[in-house]
Amino acid sequence: MAVLAPLIALVYSVPRLSRWLARPYYLLSALLSVAFLLVRKLPPLCSSLPTQREDGNPCDFDWREVEILMFLSAIVMMKNRRSMFLMTCKPPLYMGPEYIKYFNDKTIDEELERDKRVTWIVEFFANWSNDCQSFAPIYADLSLKYNCTGLNFGKVDVGRYTDVSVRYKVSTSPLTKQLPTLILFQGGKEVMRRPQIDKKGRAVSWTFSEENVIREFNLNELYQRAKKLSKAGDNIPEEQPVAPTPTEVPDGESKKDK
Repeated sequence: MAVLAPLIALVYSVPRLSRWLARPYYLLSALLSVAFLLVRKLPPLCSSLPTQREDGNPCDFDWREVEILMFLSAIVMMKNRRSMFLMTCKPPLYMGPEYIKYFNDKTIDEELERDKRVTWIVEFFANWSNDCQSFAPIYADLSLKYNCTGLNFGKVDVGRYTDVSVRYKVSTSPLTKQLPTLILFQGGKEVMRRPQIDKKGRAVSWTFSEENVIREFNLNELYQRAKKLSKAGDNIPEEQPVAPTPTEVPDGESKKDK
């Protein structure tokens, strides 16, 4: 069963393999999974491996390995449902250019209330979430295209600042579908968020693609409105801070720490 379950998940996920092969870390994950099976099952590679089997056969799984594989299969399939069982490498942490201000548990409320003419789009994320890491380059690209005086982009790590997750009702459970969460703030108040939350407190499925974000948050209109306000002189006073340059991170912490 420990081997059969991931094989069934693999067959079920065949239509999505093209997307996996397009990203090197997915391919590396698959290679690592295959390498584990080859080393454990094929002689002479497995001949010198330690084993706790009663028959002393080093080329088969012992009871400890079976328990570990079953446990990991159940966890991965409960979380992702359609995921293959792989000894996964996490997507690489995005370190490219962006125009995003990083908040902590104290600065987020202060910045939202500083000038209510500024529209904010804030991503609530956690570094351990693969979905958040996959969305990071998309969000960074949007910030480079649409950030201006009256339209700013921010991020806050709710995996690190748990009180922020409670305050803004963003679940950080390992089984949650609320990470990442994008919230649009206007006048210092929440206007909309994606994914939406139903009456039972569950996240409604939503795809975090660049096209979906632009359409759902009406970024083109928000950007044009912010530019018109700037030209009309109804922009942010010069003494007020705007979003930092791509290399700036508040509180003296590195971007990777955030």
